[in-house]
Amino acid sequence: MGNLIKAEFRKTTSTGLWWGLMIPTVLMALGWALLTGAIFTSVTDFMSSSEAEDLTEFLGVDPSQWQMALFGMARSINVATLFPMIFGGLAIANEINRKTITTTFLTAPNRVSALAAKMIVYIVWGAIFGIAIVASVSIGVVITSDTSALPDATGWLALAGVGILSSILMTMFGVGVGALMTSVVGTTVVLLLYMLLVENGIQIVLASQGLPEIIGFLPNGAVNGLTGSVASSLFLANAGVVPDDLVDGLRAVAGALGAFDWWLSGLIFLVWTALFFLGGWAATQRKDIT
Repeated sequence: MGNLIKAEFRKTTSTGLWWGLMIPTVLMALGWALLTGAIFTSVTDFMSSSEAEDLTEFLGVDPSQWQMALFGMARSINVATLFPMIFGGLAIANEINRKTITTTFLTAPNRVSALAAKMIVYIVWGAIFGIAIVASVSIGVVITSDTSALPDATGWLALAGVGILSSILMTMFGVGVGALMTSVVGTTVVLLLYMLLVENGIQIVLASQGLPEIIGFLPNGAVNGLTGSVASSLFLANAGVVPDDLVDGLRAVAGALGAFDWWLSGLIFLVWTALFFLGGWAATQRKDIT
């Protein structure tokens, strides 16, 4: 198994795919963090101004206690994890397309050990992408956010932890979808279309019909709930009194509308990941090699 894992790492590092996707991952994470940090800083500044004094008094809130950077971090992590998902999606699909999967299966003791080694390697790669994403997002929000809007060390560690976990799960989700579809182009297009357009459309419909709780059971809603639930919980814990009418709105801003607690959201997305991964595993096990 050790040799198989080494071989899989050599496969991923011998091509430019990993750094070709790492660069836009870092740029996307940093860019979104800079943008959202600036936006939420502007919101806090406005709510703290004399012009909004009557509104804050009416709502009974204290904007000086708002750690708005949490929302920017959660949103930026969610967007950036699209890239490790694509990286995972090409894990098996690219090998089948280039027919290097033949060598993999012929040199391994069996297909189970070959796929297990690939799973371990891509879990590690998911963590590597996750660390890069969290670091880039942290730099971005520090640059554009006020000190009072930043989370404390405990809050940052909590959000960093679920951010890395989200990256790992997204990578493995991509591996499963790629193994099922076996097409590089098809896998990339389907993953991006679903995550960016299809499910967002479904979420809008569900929210408009008063059924936001269903969103938490969908793949994108569940994985967004990992970071979104932690961000909204940390925000509410430090924001003082927050009217109940604003709680759902704040969870929506964090990307956690309809989501459950972070651990339950993680379990739901793990189920989705396991379904696609095991389905792809079974399809690859039966696939003829040439």
